[in-house]
Amino acid sequence: MTEIVLMSDPRVAAVPVQECGERLVDVRRDSPLLIDERKGEGSAGAFTHLREDVLRRLLKAQEQLPHGMRLLFVEGYRPPSLQRHYFDEYANQLRNEHPDWSAERIRSAASRYVSPPEIAPHSAGAAVDLTLADTDGRELDMGTRMNASPEESAGACYTGADNISSEARSHRNVLSAALTAVGLVNYPTEWWHWSYGDRYWALMTGAESALYGPRELD
Repeated sequence: MTEIVLMSDPRVAAVPVQECGERLVDVRRDSPLLIDERKGEGSAGAFTHLREDVLRRLLKAQEQLPHGMRLLFVEGYRPPSLQRHYFDEYANQLRNEHPDWSAERIRSAASRYVSPPEIAPHSAGAAVDLTLADTDGRELDMGTRMNASPEESAGACYTGADNISSEARSHRNVLSAALTAVGLVNYPTEWWHWSYGDRYWALMTGAESALYGPRELD
């Protein structure tokens, strides 16, 4: 099995960032993507923002999908404070469930599901959580619900999991092919999480540095 590099891996944090200054754009205003509002309340509307080139790549990916399928955008930018809240919340849950685990093990396990705030692709506007839908906006079967944790899904949230149906596997393959073709990389513990230009992307593609670092939304 191919090694899964987690966000907590020191190699990710070691990637330098050469911030290119590209602006964050609002997907609702600047694209025809189908938008899911499930993240709207928690981020005060910030969730629909992405770096400009990430959005351009998503639009190219949508053009490559088979007839009858659309990308369903769920979450892009996440303010650093919200990222910290999500990470701490999940880490505390793991700490309560496994009081014998070391701090490093807690951090590593938490990073399967929520990125450590200091290197989070979402807080750089570089990552997007998305799925597939039909032309009427109904979500297709991807094997688990969006944002299913490893514990909840028995590991089926991992992109390469084998405990999903053949239909779900086919849908994941379609999504992966379209997004990989336009240069995005997947976080292998979350089939829905894809990014471009962040530290994780740089490590996975061999780029010398990341294009985008964490930032606040103007």
